[in-house]
Amino acid sequence: MASTARVQDRLRQRALLITTLTVPLTGWTVHAVSLHRQLAAARRDPLTGLLGRDGYTIKAQQALRRYGDSTLVLLVDVDHFKQINDTRGHAAGDRVLAVIARRLTAWAGGHASVGRLGGDEFAVATRIGPGRRQLRLAQLTTLLAQPVEVDNGAPVDVAASIGAASPDILGTRDLRLLQRAADAAMYDGKHSGRAILAGPQHAAVPSINGRRAGRPGTDSLGQAA
Repeated sequence: MASTARVQDRLRQRALLITTLTVPLTGWTVHAVSLHRQLAAARRDPLTGLLGRDGYTIKAQQALRRYGDSTLVLLVDVDHFKQINDTRGHAAGDRVLAVIARRLTAWAGGHASVGRLGGDEFAVATRIGPGRRQLRLAQLTTLLAQPVEVDNGAPVDVAASIGAASPDILGTRDLRLLQRAADAAMYDGKHSGRAILAGPQHAAVPSINGRRAGRPGTDSLGQAA
């Protein structure tokens, strides 16, 4: 009996030791994950000051949870950006990107998620109710089409292609699916001078790695995958 009691006591001590070691480890893991998310959200694009892809995604998902069907997700591409770089120089191209970023931020409002996904591609998630979407999208198209003054004061003509998607129309609050539909809508209206609000047909467009099939670069991504 005494021997059995000693064995049971040792087992209890070992269990207590394991629990004591595991609790701080679990706490540190949670802290590390939280810290990683905070750092990702705080990381900014050095040229435009906008959120990078990770930070944008985190904040956009928060917007979807907070605003639900009143959330509008946009993808924006600067039209003929390579031509601007080639004819006016990279400094002028950088200036255009920085101005576009400021205009998007001003249009979207302080609680929106505005990010630069890379190159001349931007993304926005903001709160705009169904009754105001078309008006606000028309305002954004006009705003982004205003010429940009570069360092020497010479104006550079700019325009942007805009695709938008909303949860109530597409029946989903999945950011990945909304962005895929917005991407398809953007290319549906490429160089048309108007923003396109995605419908169910845009959500059904074939995609590779979450982007519209046929988009530059998706072929190589698909082959690699």
